Amino acid sequence: MRGRAAAVAWTEDPYTEAIGNGRGPLHLRARDGWSLALDVERWCAAADAADLSVLDRCRGTVLDIGCGPGRLVTALHADGHPSLGIDLNPAAVARTRARGGSALRRSVFEPLPAPGTWDTALLMDGNIGIGGDPALLLRRVARLVPSGGLLLAEVATDDVDERLHVWMESAAGAAGTPFPWARVGAAALHRLATLSGWLPEDSWSKDAHEFVALRRA
Repeated sequence: MRGRAAAVAWTEDPYTEAIGNGRGPLHLRARDGWSLALDVERWCAAADAADLSVLDRCRGTVLDIGCGPGRLVTALHADGHPSLGIDLNPAAVARTRARGGSALRRSVFEPLPAPGTWDTALLMDGNIGIGGDPALLLRRVARLVPSGGLLLAEVATDDVDERLHVWMESAAGAAGTPFPWARVGAAALHRLATLSGWLPEDSWSKDAHEFVALRRA
């Protein structure tokens, strides 16, 4: 049920319309009043300096989990990195392909090409929250990369470790299906990593974005 709700939410009108238009506003909201603005304009633009600080660390073949409209896959392709994006939303996958990147409409929890052989996996734009269970997600990604493989993740800028039930809401008030989500900061991700087959390797900041590098144990 949890996976089904997320699959529905990320293919509904609020998100699809924002990706198609290349702009928000689009928010994640929860019943207690919590809200998070989604940076649709950044996702639909070219890779910026913060993104490049991550992409410069990529090695070998790269799997971008939750690739959205494909700015990272496109940049990797232009730099000669074999890469694949996966995303649940057909508009995001189409936009990635139109920009010259490779992408599949697929969940990270579904069968994927070349499991266990991706040298680098990406969980950017808060995608460590996919499924609402970061430990489960980390264990799944650990099966997609080989021993010694790399995971590069964007984390919350504050020291947080929370599980939420959220929905997407547009400026017009259109609301999508509720689904589980999670937010973790660097310290929380380091704790979860050591329990999920990963070794913390590095943390860094760039232009108000926070990132963590983990190595497959």
